[in-house]
Amino acid sequence: MKHVGVWLSASLFLAASSARAADKVSFGTNWLAEAEHGGYYQAVADGTYAKYGLDVTIVQGGPQANNQLLLAAGKLDFYMGGNLLLAFDAVDQNIPIVVVAADFQKDPQMVMSHPGVGLDQWTDLPKATAYIAKEGLASFYRWMETNYGFKEENVRPYTFNPAPFIADKNAIQQGYVTSEPFAVEREGHFKPNIFLFADRGYDTYATTIETRTDVVAKQPDIVQRFVDASAIGWYNYLYGDNSKANALIKQDNPEMTDEQIAFSIAKIKEYGLVDSGDTLKLGVGAMTDDRIKSFYDSMVKAGVVKPGLDYKKAYTLQFVDKGVGLDLRPK
Repeated sequence: MKHVGVWLSASLFLAASSARAADKVSFGTNWLAEAEHGGYYQAVADGTYAKYGLDVTIVQGGPQANNQLLLAAGKLDFYMGGNLLLAFDAVDQNIPIVVVAADFQKDPQMVMSHPGVGLDQWTDLPKATAYIAKEGLASFYRWMETNYGFKEENVRPYTFNPAPFIADKNAIQQGYVTSEPFAVEREGHFKPNIFLFADRGYDTYATTIETRTDVVAKQPDIVQRFVDASAIGWYNYLYGDNSKANALIKQDNPEMTDEQIAFSIAKIKEYGLVDSGDTLKLGVGAMTDDRIKSFYDSMVKAGVVKPGLDYKKAYTLQFVDKGVGLDLRPK
């Protein structure tokens, strides 16, 4: 009878949600529409947000957009953060933004190398020329230097063009596991070795959901519904029919191809970016204090984040770790 009561309560909640006017919510992404945003597009496409009483508009990011600034200014309700470093920086600058969920358990950031030229193991890579962007040099590359002996003198600027890496067999290049290897396979006609930082101790969360502290304080119900519906969106995108979500992605970003989307989804699954580790018991979006402290400590050690920062202001566990959507995982 207890289970029946829970089912009835959930049904009444959803019925009440659909009966009243849906709450309008805007969610800004941090880049052009792609499979890495699939769970959110899925929740729009299959009506999950609507079932939770939300009318969600996804505001696409891109090279000319600054959706995090729009969030801070009150022009957006939620924002898709990249990783925890930006959240720590917000605390340092007294910007009232807080992470309420982490939909990627692993950061997709990685480096890749040519196969069969003496760069097939992680321990081989510090000797290679490294194509790294300025932002990477100031963040994850400091961690690579501190923990694994990489050297700044080997770095060359990465301009988001794979041609220099493809031409130099003794080089490594940064990228996202879901994206840059696809470009190399297509343009270089070989499969690069992939070295995911998350599998080597770079334990930040990624693809976070951020909102303002005033939204958490004044509208916690909307935050909870958005976090829960987004988690369900991710389960359905990865394990269900995602065709309508992909159509919306291509509608927002006409340059996105079916081949790129399929590649990205395969890598998300292969590397457990969304659904692995703590999510297996706590559900998609999971976060823990220990994990965030571990990443903060490693960034202090690497000189990326200042010691003494009140980093716990950067996030809240209020809305996650409730097991929402676990029943949607393949048995």
